[in-house]
Amino acid sequence: MPGHWLLARLGKRVLRPGGLELTEALLGDLAVAAGDDVVEFAPGLGRTAKRLVEAGPRSYLGVERDEDAARWTRGRLPNAANVGIRVGSAENAGIPGRSASVVVGEAMLTMNTQAHKERIVAEASRILRKGGRYGLHELAIVPDDAPEKVKKEIELALSQSIHVGARPLTESEWRALLETSGFSVRTVRFAPMHLLEPARMVADEGLPRTLLLLARILSNRTARKRILAMRRTFRRYEGSLHAISIVAAKPD
Repeated sequence: MPGHWLLARLGKRVLRPGGLELTEALLGDLAVAAGDDVVEFAPGLGRTAKRLVEAGPRSYLGVERDEDAARWTRGRLPNAANVGIRVGSAENAGIPGRSASVVVGEAMLTMNTQAHKERIVAEASRILRKGGRYGLHELAIVPDDAPEKVKKEIELALSQSIHVGARPLTESEWRALLETSGFSVRTVRFAPMHLLEPARMVADEGLPRTLLLLARILSNRTARKRILAMRRTFRRYEGSLHAISIVAAKPD
């Protein structure tokens, strides 16, 4: 089972690399308002989806390839004509071109190959209107001139730890990915990759849920072994692996 789904099954609700703080910063930079039509790629457990809907856009549509996650997210959102979740791929969302003013994607591009990254970003560009905003929350390798050997080592360690392919990029590589599809980068923010650190967990989940989560981990030997291995990997590369949020715009 991929690491993020293991954490979710144990009760963790915030699975983004920069935590709630970086997600909130990203949403602030996107400034979703009443006139916006929002599309979210891979809403997962729906925490960000709920915040986006609460911002009061004209419409919200989540595109989630996992049917279980799609059902979960539907249950967290209002039953309204302008709010929906569909099962589908971010590479081919099945949405008319130029129909959205905001596209959001968190913790999903990192888990794709470079070719898939390019297709997903191109799809975001296709469905955005001119002047539309694209917000990302992903993993980044620092510094920009990190040796290729170090980048490959981090990729391998992450993939082995979380049981899913992980291919984080440097800031300049994230920028290049967006600019290749015609986007102009507006804002970039970083945060430590502290997903499994106690202080971040309390900040993201609250103390009661964190204590419940820790109790479940301690009582499940297999889960405990895997999660401790994930945390060791994150700690080993904490100087080189950060969370990054980017807001880019499609030119007018």
